[in-house]
Amino acid sequence: MSTLEPDFIDLEDVEKVFDVRRKVGLLRRERRQVRAVDGITFRVARGEMVGYIGPNGAGKSTTIKMLTGILTPSGGRLRVAGVDPSRERTTLARRIGVVFGQRTTLWWDLPLRDSYRLMHRMYRIPDARFRENLDRCVELLDLGALLEVPVRQLSLGQRMRGDIAAALLHDPEVLYLDEPTIGLDIVSKAKVREFLRDLNADRGTTILLTTHDLTDIEQLCKRVMVIDHGRLMYDGALGGLHEVGASERTLVVDLERELPPIEPAGARVVRVEGPRQWLAFPASSSAAPLVAEIAATYPLVDLSVREPDIEAVIAKMYADRLSA
Repeated sequence: MSTLEPDFIDLEDVEKVFDVRRKVGLLRRERRQVRAVDGITFRVARGEMVGYIGPNGAGKSTTIKMLTGILTPSGGRLRVAGVDPSRERTTLARRIGVVFGQRTTLWWDLPLRDSYRLMHRMYRIPDARFRENLDRCVELLDLGALLEVPVRQLSLGQRMRGDIAAALLHDPEVLYLDEPTIGLDIVSKAKVREFLRDLNADRGTTILLTTHDLTDIEQLCKRVMVIDHGRLMYDGALGGLHEVGASERTLVVDLERELPPIEPAGARVVRVEGPRQWLAFPASSSAAPLVAEIAATYPLVDLSVREPDIEAVIAKMYADRLSA
């Protein structure tokens, strides 16, 4: 983490309120305000990679859109690299990269390569730098066979990889990623995660990542922020989030034959169906000792670990706050 620019991304009491009109009866319309972001304050240092998570409708995308200048805050103070995004959107555009999940920045009917050529001109990227960045992205994101394919013919996972490359051609200082591994198979997810990890380490790119895949957060981010109902509920390490939310992982155990509920240390059986048993254990604990004990004690055929549902963790955090 840089000590020179600790407040590279800086939000202070930021709010975003939308006016919503809905029909009431045949002729009358009712106007009400929806507070999508409600007084959020946080700071991200240059070079940090931070997970920004929460359930659908929590305010994540609205925050990202304010950080990019697409939306103007209703209140509070917001700066990215010392720039007010909504006032200096064009200036900031050259310093940021954005991948918005289901929305592509690529040209739908053009081959992937032509989209990249257009971005080369739009961002006025020096030729040598463009070729170097494109070659690196093509190799690490496995895009070589896709460069001549029209974007509309790409699968969701292929298009996501194409969008990530497009967001990086102009060497952005900040990268905003919304569900970057959606639609990817296990091998492709691993490649994207490795690519982002190297990008952050080698070039010091600041990354703000929104995702529903906790494995993305665990493998990429030392810090996670949780937003719900427009408010920041947690800011710290992922292990601390599991402790606050009292979340559990699930170990699915397939035995050679049907047995009574097994009782390894640190876990409890929550379900049994024939030779298959489901065991719950604290998400903040390592699965390794539990797996080793089961493998040494019981006739094991197979097992798998299922991560906790982040929405369930947040729901419990929210319920605990309401009852406090």
